[in-house]
Amino acid sequence: MRPDLRRALPHALLALCAIAAALPATAQEGAPPAISDIRQETTELSTRLIVECQGPIAYTYYSPDPLTLVVDIPGVDASQLPSRVEVGTREVESLRITQMARADGRSLARLEVRLASLVPYQIFSKDRQLHLLFERGGSGAEAAPPGAPTAAPLPVEAEEPAFVEEAPRPPAPVRQAPAPRSTPTAPASRLLGVSHSVRGGSLTVSVEADGALDYQDFFLPNPDRLVFDFMGVSASLPSGRVSIGAEPVRQVRVAQFSADSPKVARMVLDLAERSPYQVVPTASGLQVVFGEGAAPDPAPMAAMRPAQAEPAPVDPYAIEPMGSGIQLARDLDPQLPMPALQEPALPPDAPKVIVAEGSDDPKWTGHPISLDFKDGDLQDIFRLFADITGLNVVINPGVSGRVTLVLKEVPWDQALDLILKVNNLGYVIEDNVLRIATLADLQREESERRKLAEERALAGDLETQQFRLSYAKGGDLQPTLEKVALSARGTITLDARTNTMIISDLPANIAQARELIADLDTSTPQVEIESRIVVTTRNFTRDIGIQWGFSSRQIPPLGNTTNRAFPNSIIINGQGVPSLGGLSADQLALGTDAGIGTEGRGYAVNLPASGFTSALGVSLGNIIGSFNLDAALTALERQGRGRLLSSPKVTTQNNQSAEIKQGVQIPIQTVANNTVTVQFQDAVLTLEVTPQITAEGTVILDVEVENNSADFANLVQGIPPILTQSASTNVLVADGDTAVIGGIYQSQEQTTRNRVPFFSKIPILGLLFRNDFVTTQNNELLIFITPRIIKR
Repeated sequence: MRPDLRRALPHALLALCAIAAALPATAQEGAPPAISDIRQETTELSTRLIVECQGPIAYTYYSPDPLTLVVDIPGVDASQLPSRVEVGTREVESLRITQMARADGRSLARLEVRLASLVPYQIFSKDRQLHLLFERGGSGAEAAPPGAPTAAPLPVEAEEPAFVEEAPRPPAPVRQAPAPRSTPTAPASRLLGVSHSVRGGSLTVSVEADGALDYQDFFLPNPDRLVFDFMGVSASLPSGRVSIGAEPVRQVRVAQFSADSPKVARMVLDLAERSPYQVVPTASGLQVVFGEGAAPDPAPMAAMRPAQAEPAPVDPYAIEPMGSGIQLARDLDPQLPMPALQEPALPPDAPKVIVAEGSDDPKWTGHPISLDFKDGDLQDIFRLFADITGLNVVINPGVSGRVTLVLKEVPWDQALDLILKVNNLGYVIEDNVLRIATLADLQREESERRKLAEERALAGDLETQQFRLSYAKGGDLQPTLEKVALSARGTITLDARTNTMIISDLPANIAQARELIADLDTSTPQVEIESRIVVTTRNFTRDIGIQWGFSSRQIPPLGNTTNRAFPNSIIINGQGVPSLGGLSADQLALGTDAGIGTEGRGYAVNLPASGFTSALGVSLGNIIGSFNLDAALTALERQGRGRLLSSPKVTTQNNQSAEIKQGVQIPIQTVANNTVTVQFQDAVLTLEVTPQITAEGTVILDVEVENNSADFANLVQGIPPILTQSASTNVLVADGDTAVIGGIYQSQEQTTRNRVPFFSKIPILGLLFRNDFVTTQNNELLIFITPRIIKR
């Protein structure tokens, strides 16, 4: 290298360093964009704060208490701004700016706006500006001019919110303006104790420390709590819980909220009711005074503290800043007006948006929150839920991705469940740690955990014990014991002669088998079952018949001819025409025969009763015997009744089947290929039943009854048919009661009328030309069942 260049090189490097140092922060590689200015625009009805930034603005905001609005702007630098700006208008009291460092190393600018009264507000970004607009909604109050001293805080009731419920809850507890702090000699590093005292109806909670406390207080509803965060302090107390029991504080809980730098100790006062309070700082701690008569004025902005990294007051409604997008969490106090939000428009290629409304499902018990993310990082979102739930969150490796969602007043546990579902994730809660992993990882862990538990359960030496059974059979209990009590290493050996079970297994399984055998090997009650089969028959038969005939002769012997050439003689009678045909003139001397049934005598109408048992006959004739009339009336009436009672009875144990039979076996002979085969067919009375005794003392019967009998009156090739009567059912009957489990009723009626055509239809006289036969038969079958539990 040339000597002159060697001498000029150091001077050139120094010049380049000076130029790089003079460049703005945005021009330096890796430096975050900075907030260059915060401007205030005040009108008669509104106050607008404009945040100027050197780059695009992504923001989140939440309300830790009714009069505080916190806006987080990730990825920007606010170290060049003052830590506190006095606004002093009717809407805004002051603005506090804090530069923080996130856990991932990125910077975070926090704007804490202290409101002077409850007013609606809008937050929106435009170009590289963030606008915070606070409006009185046309109240007519005049705004304080810029630069004027801080306006006195207005009471909460001084201005009616835009959206207030008709019956709002009591306002959140507010504290009065504290007395000016004395300059501490040294900041506190440890909390030493918490005590309380009651004087004149006021409660004072004292916090002792080894120096002055730098604190931030806020209120949490549902349930009501007052929270103090002490910056740079360790909570080294012997007990983290102090019982107060004096109105309005039930107890005080102290714990280390953050152990990393900067340290944060948190004190939570569980309130029985909302009450005004004031905070009095001291040189060695502070005092929280609750008392009657304290004016419920809105608390002013917290005292100015150095611009240092400190954690936000996190509560179930506070949202941790995300990498991008918008998220919203509002206190659900009904006295708070709902802000008019101007949501940014999403680009056409934005990810799918998940929208969920509030749910009344009782399985969701978390506090309602509202979230709005555009392409938010999952790990940042899960870190947010760590603050919402108060649980420690551990995220497994491999859990990554982004999600876009809009949730409005949704329980936080439902919101978490929705996010996990759409990303195929799950969670496990172990004590106070919420661990999030993929479903595949959780399934694999559960499978490995189950296998490990099984291996541990199977480890150990085997024992062998004998169990002699008294009532149960070993073969009946073996399947149950193998499924319920024994491990995979367990075995059962049966000795049928002594009804003994020999079990080899781990000691715990042996003990379980012993208990199970003691429960199952017990005596069972017995049941006596009686059945009655009643068969009744009734029949009636009536048969009424008539017979009558006549003969009329006009013949020469009787001298009553017609005196004509033709016809001279006439013979008319009612007897049947002989098979040979024709009528004899007077060969049989019909005129001299008389009486019914006289040989050769016939009837004009012959309709007698079949098998009649009674008859009445009449025979009439004239003096010369030229005309004869015979009539006979026959009748039969028969009535019969029958009753057959069968009563089988059997006794058996509970849940054991029993059967009883009585009857005959009919041999049926068949011949095939010159081989004679005889088979026997049962014609028996059978009762088969299985009882089950219930806890109420009733009996469930699975019963089958048959009453079969042979009909020898109607043989078929010498073999009688079998008359069958049976019932099969399942019925519930009380102990000792009788139930009808089946019944058949048959009724048969038959009417037969034999008559002479045409003449039988003549009124009254038609009775002489017909025969009436009427028969009626009724059969009835009833089956009764009666169980009786045999008590010892």
